[in-house]
Amino acid sequence: QDQLQQKIICPGPVTCLTASPNGLYILAGVAESIYLWEVSNGNLLAILNRHYQDLTCLCFTDDSSHFLSGAKDCLALVWNLYSVLQAEPSQIPDPRHVWSRHSLPITDLCCGFGGPLARAATASLDQTAKLWEISSGELLLSILFDVGIMAVTLDLSEYHMFCGGMDGSIFQVDLCAWPVQRDRTFQTERENGKVFKGHRNQVTCLSVSTDGSLLLSGSHDETVRLWDIQSKQCLKTMNHKGPVTNAFIVLAPANMFNPDGKPSVPLPKFSKHLHGTESNDEQGSEGVTLRLGLHQQESGESYLEKAEKMYSQMYSTREKNLVGDQEHLTIQVSELEEEVSTLRKINKNLFDFSARIITKPAK
Repeated sequence: QDQLQQKIICPGPVTCLTASPNGLYILAGVAESIYLWEVSNGNLLAILNRHYQDLTCLCFTDDSSHFLSGAKDCLALVWNLYSVLQAEPSQIPDPRHVWSRHSLPITDLCCGFGGPLARAATASLDQTAKLWEISSGELLLSILFDVGIMAVTLDLSEYHMFCGGMDGSIFQVDLCAWPVQRDRTFQTERENGKVFKGHRNQVTCLSVSTDGSLLLSGSHDETVRLWDIQSKQCLKTMNHKGPVTNAFIVLAPANMFNPDGKPSVPLPKFSKHLHGTESNDEQGSEGVTLRLGLHQQESGESYLEKAEKMYSQMYSTREKNLVGDQEHLTIQVSELEEEVSTLRKINKNLFDFSARIITKPAK
């Protein structure tokens, strides 16, 4: 059932939106600015203005430590979330890396696994898709196509990169192909069996299943298609009433099929002003107080109380284990001392016996 949980009015038209994998933060692209909200209380934590044209895509690393932004100004920026959160409101933090190797607007971003050590892929209208290393900011691979690229994604093992073109084609690029070249050209007529054909308009989004066997694609031809990667056959087509802008494969939550499953914590309204700068009246009227782990205010323990109790139990268990280990160690030491004493007696008896034999006068 489609139930409206919360309607949030943003400062302007949102061109891209993403949530951190840990569920704590929300990023939105509004014109050329990046807005960062905290989900639990709706506070606007930062407004980043380092792009010169409208944002087109945003994505987090899998550990939520970094995020990437791409825009029509042909730039892709890598941001350290900790640095952004620690910066003073009066100053704009600097991105960790500025990738400026694209010559036309960036259309899509995706991150692999590994947190700050992961690799990231960028797609652009300049008919290229590029693979980068987040830690060093180095360009690892650049692939030139014969059409503009609108979507890009990596499989879980990062053996392949999938790129969606403006003509509806989906290209499969082998990242482990030999010989290794930093600049490659994808020639469709030579790459047999590496093109998914079926969409009649530009591909806007791509997603690979966790087992690496299925590919989901959405297009402006108003369809979503599910492909078998090995055979490149379309397994299922889902029709929509308008252009598809986003689609992705996600693991089903445990309570997804529970009819009584409802969010236990309400989603607060997102603030339009930076945290700490809003007026007291507005803060008092829109502030939301949350107590995690409680359905009713007057019953049960708070989240912090439970955490403190659990920590004390763990600490007491650890003390018991240390005491038990100390007693066990004392017993072992006493046993070893007895064994050493026995060996010394044996050694002395052997020495005396040998000395008697050696010093015994010959007959």
